[in-house]
Amino acid sequence: MKNRLSLVATAAGILISAHAVSAQQGDGTDVQITTNVFKPNKVSPTSDRTAQLKLPDGFKVQPFAQGLGNSRIIAVSDKGDVYVSRREEGDVLFLKDADGDGKADGPPIQVASRAQAHGIAIKDGKLYLVTVKEVFVADIKDDGTLGPLKMIIGDLPDAGQHPNRVMAFGPDGMLYISVGSTCNACNESNAENATILRATPDGKSRTIFSSGLRNTIGFDWNRTTGQLWGLDHGIDLLEDEVQPEELNRLEQGKQYGWPHVYGKGDIYPQSTPVGGVTKEQWRDQSVPMVIGYTAHAAPMQFKFYSGSSFPAEYQGDAFATMRGSWNRNPASGYEIVRIYFENGQPKTIEPFLTGFLSDGGKTHFGRPVGLAIAKDGSLLMADDTNGVIYRIAYAGEASKNMEAKPAPASAMEQQAAKGQHVPLAKDRPETKADGIVAVTSASFKSEDSIPPWHSEYADGVSPALKWKAVKDAASYAIVMEDPDSHPIKPFAHWLAWNIPASVTELPEGLQEQLRLLEPEGVLQGRNSSGSHGYFGPKPPVGDPAHHYHFQVLALDSLLDIPPTSDRDAFLAAASGHVIGKGEIVGLYEQKIGPPKQ
Repeated sequence: MKNRLSLVATAAGILISAHAVSAQQGDGTDVQITTNVFKPNKVSPTSDRTAQLKLPDGFKVQPFAQGLGNSRIIAVSDKGDVYVSRREEGDVLFLKDADGDGKADGPPIQVASRAQAHGIAIKDGKLYLVTVKEVFVADIKDDGTLGPLKMIIGDLPDAGQHPNRVMAFGPDGMLYISVGSTCNACNESNAENATILRATPDGKSRTIFSSGLRNTIGFDWNRTTGQLWGLDHGIDLLEDEVQPEELNRLEQGKQYGWPHVYGKGDIYPQSTPVGGVTKEQWRDQSVPMVIGYTAHAAPMQFKFYSGSSFPAEYQGDAFATMRGSWNRNPASGYEIVRIYFENGQPKTIEPFLTGFLSDGGKTHFGRPVGLAIAKDGSLLMADDTNGVIYRIAYAGEASKNMEAKPAPASAMEQQAAKGQHVPLAKDRPETKADGIVAVTSASFKSEDSIPPWHSEYADGVSPALKWKAVKDAASYAIVMEDPDSHPIKPFAHWLAWNIPASVTELPEGLQEQLRLLEPEGVLQGRNSSGSHGYFGPKPPVGDPAHHYHFQVLALDSLLDIPPTSDRDAFLAAASGHVIGKGEIVGLYEQKIGPPKQ
């Protein structure tokens, strides 16, 4: 299979032609794509240029602080203090506006320093900072400076094309972390790439909340419904108008298309899913975008308006920064957009603050990244190219109907509660059966310790399992659960079904993917970590030994459910088809913590 790829590098005035060959050939794909590489020159933010910034009537924009360097993500404390991360400098700056004149009182103060510092969030008097692989927390002192940084997570996935982690606290009090993809479009080897993660505030437990997200830097919760929304970066090198930037409603356990499907269900021509899954099947298992926006605008920070100084018609709407990409001519982005919501649903995405592109689009003096709601209800926007934080305020009379309120927690709590505090699969009515399945393992003995290489602290390889055949069985399934886990209880570590009736043993170290090629056709559902396939024991260090129940079910049929199904969906489909069941229980205790990063 050949994809003819023509790159028109208009900024340099040269034409580059190439032939890209996909990793897996033979499906007849033949796609010709013309794309642009265009990078408007940077110029200074002079008063004449900033005077040309455009906003709706009644709004005004002015610099809040200048000369900040590579200013990226903004967070505002309950006191109204402003914090901004700088990726290139690797630090966090602190600014105040004590006199309320809409400008920082003086030069910024460096309050934290960590290589590749990027995402920041504030919760309960603490500032959280995320780099590529680590999350740190520090107390915020009375004067706004920080106490010592303490690492609470040290093993986020390695970076690639998208190393800029961001995070925010949800209305449920949990920490949500966006981890971008390592590439433009590829099958990731680490299941946590191209996801939103959900972690406890102490960092001791985390799961994959949503997947199939190329790079969702901007996400926030609707202040009325409590639902999570995010803007995902579209795939590059698919022409000027393709792929649109995606606005998605993000839900637990859902997959959002990347890398094989984009937009409303368009198929990306170059990639190929692993395990024999077709692109059409991947599309059927993915959630399409709700609304798209101009391709290559590069969405960054995203915030529902939670202030009280804008006109009433802004209630329930959101704003997002669009940094702009290198992959479109004319350039798109370089703006703040307004996302109009009605009854909790997005209707349109429209430009709000424009004008950072100058000289007919040949130059620019600002690339919007950070976005936050100031204590007085104004918007703060960080430009990472000239180091300016801009303040956007409404100059008219504030609406008396506008109310600043937090998002309700119910939507996120209901999602998190699904499948929690229920019996083990073998004890649930869906698996009622008279037959007995005798289960053994060459890796460990019943009620004995599971070797460490089967844990997520080490190699994380699945153990060998063997069982005796059950008469009239058409397939077998495996459900591995930990009833001693917390806060997720019981924790589903492994879910596999449609194991052929002729197969009565599995070797050590099966692939961790949706569908297996050996044994052919076995599907592996979504475990409680949010990944697919085996997820080994990972009890907190110091906990007594946890019990891991490897349950084998004999079924009288194959199940017609997608591999994105979770334990509850599997059990619902298996109900009435289980003719035998059995288990082997292994123990695992982790006495030594992982090495410090």
